[in-house]
Amino acid sequence: MSWLTRSGRPLSRMIVEQAGRARADEVSRREFLALASSFGATTATAYALLGLPSPARADTGEAEPPSESRTGVRIQMEVRPLGDPRTFDWFQAANVTRGWLEYLVSYENDGTFRPQLLQDWTITDDARHYTLHLRPGVMWNDGTPFTSADVVRNIARWCDRDAPGNSMAGRFAVLVDPATGHLMEGTVSTPDDLTVVLDLPRADISLIAGMADYPAAIVPEGFDPDRMLEMPVGTGPYLPESVAPGIGAVLVRNDNHTWWNAGNGAWMERIEFIDLGTDPSSFAIAAQAGRIDMTHSIEGDFIEVFSAMDGWVVNKIITAATVVIRPNQNAEIDGIRPYADVRVRRALQLAMSNEILLELGYANRGNVAENHHVAPLHPEYTAMPAPVHDPDAAHALMEEAGMADFEHELISIDDDWRRNTADTAAALLTDAGIKVRRTIVPGAVYWNNWASFPFSTTDWGHRPLGVQTYALAYRSGQVWNEFGWSNAEFDTTLEEALATLDIEKRRVLMHRCQQLVRDEGVTVQPYWRRLYNHTIAGLAGGGHHIALEIRPAELHWV
Repeated sequence: MSWLTRSGRPLSRMIVEQAGRARADEVSRREFLALASSFGATTATAYALLGLPSPARADTGEAEPPSESRTGVRIQMEVRPLGDPRTFDWFQAANVTRGWLEYLVSYENDGTFRPQLLQDWTITDDARHYTLHLRPGVMWNDGTPFTSADVVRNIARWCDRDAPGNSMAGRFAVLVDPATGHLMEGTVSTPDDLTVVLDLPRADISLIAGMADYPAAIVPEGFDPDRMLEMPVGTGPYLPESVAPGIGAVLVRNDNHTWWNAGNGAWMERIEFIDLGTDPSSFAIAAQAGRIDMTHSIEGDFIEVFSAMDGWVVNKIITAATVVIRPNQNAEIDGIRPYADVRVRRALQLAMSNEILLELGYANRGNVAENHHVAPLHPEYTAMPAPVHDPDAAHALMEEAGMADFEHELISIDDDWRRNTADTAAALLTDAGIKVRRTIVPGAVYWNNWASFPFSTTDWGHRPLGVQTYALAYRSGQVWNEFGWSNAEFDTTLEEALATLDIEKRRVLMHRCQQLVRDEGVTVQPYWRRLYNHTIAGLAGGGHHIALEIRPAELHWV
């Protein structure tokens, strides 16, 4: 049987051959779905290759008929300052701009990628040549056609390594000229107004996944982040009525714009994001008072509180979202760099119990992790022995490093689970005879400094591929490398893994990367999170997304 991509071209032989190996277990099946859809298979085809029935409405984008009785929705969510999307480091900002700034592709809860502003794409078997086919008929809301020139311009913006805070340069590093820090000449071409061709200098399997990540919103020509609310030009169906960080944001449907997916979404006339801070008790009070219809994400005991409320529906999903308790190796404190010493970092790991951190920090609503930030949900994952919890060895290593009298300041945001996790970590360090003090900071301080704190906790969202997380957060010199870690062997091995299509070969390479992260004591990464949110009965499209997305165009009442 001949298997075809969504554009009618033969599917990569390597993908078809891997289908048989992926049928045996759930993790391999999920990886296969991500990889097959990355290489252009429809969701229906990817499932059929596994011998599984296709999920309902796969690849059609269809939803249940919307109710005409309600035309708006109110969502609890922190509202963050906006700016240039390529510099977004929190998904909440993207959930607001997603109303008018759209994406080339989307990542779904089952692990597949679906076309959005792209109609389809093809990737050669060696993963060095990508052909992107734009959806015809798409217009910017100012009446300008959306063309291949728009895509090339956005790719060039993503590849600007000199733009402060631009994490997209890490996702598209394969196209960045190391000499200039900009898009490499000759790598992108436009045969016509609806086609973009990428000719990579080396293979990279992660580009489609990178296009689906929240900083990859497509912006118009002449985009000015300082005027994006005055001039909200985009391809999406909504416009911002107001955005007030810490208070709320409102999107209103743009009935003067013919959206490319008209009639199949954008049913809400008005979408309100209501910022109730980080205390979930305020979420519950608002829900009981009838002031919200949906929560963004709920943790801790309030999961049960909301689940017990009449008329509310719980939505949950297993993810590779996590928290790291990490020392910053570049941080200087009183003239020294305490975390540049691997003995200090290893001591911090030995003092921690990931089981206790999961129990007390996240109420056991997740799975214990292994301190290397590659999840069992990731294709490349290889199980490793559980991290050792040895307080005596931790104290001895700290003494050996000459740091027995050093007081570590562990910083966290003031919320529920991240604060509880950091409190637990501090107690474990104290039990090991390691001096520590806790500092809890408000959201505005935390969000502005998260990557530069000397010793702190940071939450990380789910990403489809382990290589993607490593390229963003652990590769040398990346904007999101909050660990201050640089290791040449890791960088070289990761680059090879990014170029390896075969799952088993890639897993071998990634196992070496996992081992390096652990051996170097880069972080304590204690658990993987199950995520929960709640919606009022009758609200569709608001179930918890695996990557914490809220998609305004999919929300509707039934």
